Amino acid sequence: MTTAKKTTAARQGFKTGEAIVYPAHGVGRITAIEEQEIAGYKLELFVVSFEKDKMVLRVPTAKANSVGMRKLAEPELVKKALDVLTGRARVKRTMWSRRAQEYEAKINSGDLIAVTEVVRDLFRSDAQPEQSYSERQLYEAALDRVVREIAAVNRITDTESLKLIEQSLAKSPRRAKGAEAEAEADGEDIQDEAEAA
Repeated sequence: MTTAKKTTAARQGFKTGEAIVYPAHGVGRITAIEEQEIAGYKLELFVVSFEKDKMVLRVPTAKANSVGMRKLAEPELVKKALDVLTGRARVKRTMWSRRAQEYEAKINSGDLIAVTEVVRDLFRSDAQPEQSYSERQLYEAALDRVVREIAAVNRITDTESLKLIEQSLAKSPRRAKGAEAEAEADGEDIQDEAEAA
C-alpha cells in the first residue's frame, strides 16, 4: 500500500482545511486529500481528523456523499435547531428499547435538526426525575454533536455553544409538576404493552 499526499484543494465540493460533519462521529476537519494504492487500485481519500476524539478517518472521495458526509449547517439551520429546543418534548409512549433505537438512528443520521430533537426530547430540568443511564448516554451523545456543530458554525467555543443551547432549553415548556404522574402513566402504558404482547 502506497500513500501519496495530494495538494489538490477540493474534491466533491469539499476542500482541505474545511470543517465537515460525518454522521457517525460528528464534526471533523479535512486535513488532507491522499491517494492510496490498495490491491492494485488507486483510491483517493479525504483524511478527516476528529480532534476531540483523537481519531483520524479516511473516507474515499467518491463515497463522501453516499456515507452522508456533509458541510457544516448554514447559520439559518442553526437558528432553526435552537428554535427546536424551545419546543415541547415529544416522547412516544413506546417501549424504551424501541425509542432508544430511534434516538440512536437520529444521532447517527448526521441531520442537525434530528439530533437537536433528541436533545430536546431527552433533556431533564432539575425539577424532573433522574434519567436512566442509557437515557443519559444518548442525551450526552446528541448534546455533544449539537454543541460541536453550533460552535463550528458560529466560530465560538464549545462552552459558549452549550450556553446557547441551555438558554433555548430554558425557554421550552417543561412538565415539572406533572412529571411524576406522567412518568407513572408511562410505566402503566409500558406494562399494558408488555401484557398485551
